[in-house]
Amino acid sequence: MSATGIAVGGRAMVNVFDGTRSLYSDSNQILITVMDGNHSVVSRDFHGQASIYFQDLPFFGNLGDDYTFLASADGYKDAGFVPVRVNPKIVQTVNLMLLPESNGFNFFNATWDKLGAAKPKVKALFAKGAADDTAAGSRYSSLEDTHDGEILACLLNITTAMDQIQLPQGTALDYLKAVIWDLQGASAMARDRFYAWADPAMISQAEQAKAQGEFADAPFGLHPGATRSYKQIEFGEANVQLTFHENDKLMIDGVNCVKIEPDIDYYRDPGAHLLLEVAVNALGSLTDPRVVYVLRWIAGQRAGIPEFNPLYTIQKA
Repeated sequence: MSATGIAVGGRAMVNVFDGTRSLYSDSNQILITVMDGNHSVVSRDFHGQASIYFQDLPFFGNLGDDYTFLASADGYKDAGFVPVRVNPKIVQTVNLMLLPESNGFNFFNATWDKLGAAKPKVKALFAKGAADDTAAGSRYSSLEDTHDGEILACLLNITTAMDQIQLPQGTALDYLKAVIWDLQGASAMARDRFYAWADPAMISQAEQAKAQGEFADAPFGLHPGATRSYKQIEFGEANVQLTFHENDKLMIDGVNCVKIEPDIDYYRDPGAHLLLEVAVNALGSLTDPRVVYVLRWIAGQRAGIPEFNPLYTIQKA
């Protein structure tokens, strides 16, 4: 602060959460690293509390004010966010999430019985095509034990994110008519994507969203049978990609639906996605729903949208 009490440097409140979306409470201290836009380390210290206030951060009035905030702790995976534009006039809030290195999914609040109250639209979609509610519940619940719950986490990640995407008319989730529940074959569920049948009107909605700068054309050559693809560009990371297979169709409720392949990439930049994520996937390590969970939650916090809540949490194993 200056002698007049007017802030002259940048200010930020860093809050560190864990995989339960609660403030970090482990006994291990948190190492917070703060770097300015010139890549100079401004602060690097251990802290015993989950909320840390930084003030008098150097202010340049240029790209030097695009700060990076990183958090780490023993037994946890690092997390961070960049850029955070600091300004003496406001206190920037930076919410980060640390996941335990050894962890597991907790689907207690995502069970079939609870899904209807929390996400009725999602439950109605998941029930489509089953003989009755019992069969639908069994089909859904079985995913908890499939590939260590990663497929169910992916399904909840993507449908939650799609329900937050506002198209010119409705949300992206509103256009899905039925999920394809295959666990083998070309349309098999995986830990990084699933397949569904969508109202073809979704394509024109995506085109309009692209014209409004909310989506961009995305490469679809790595998606066998795909005819076009659109990628959300709202966040720096963990944007939804909607890939359409227009040659695959199925009549549902009088609508000649097309097959859609939604997924979430780590990176917004196509070059980074192709070089980093696709290369990793080619070596046998698909996009991890745990990483998507963290990135999407942090990105949503920075964007000021309702909390990303796929109902499950991630806890220490």
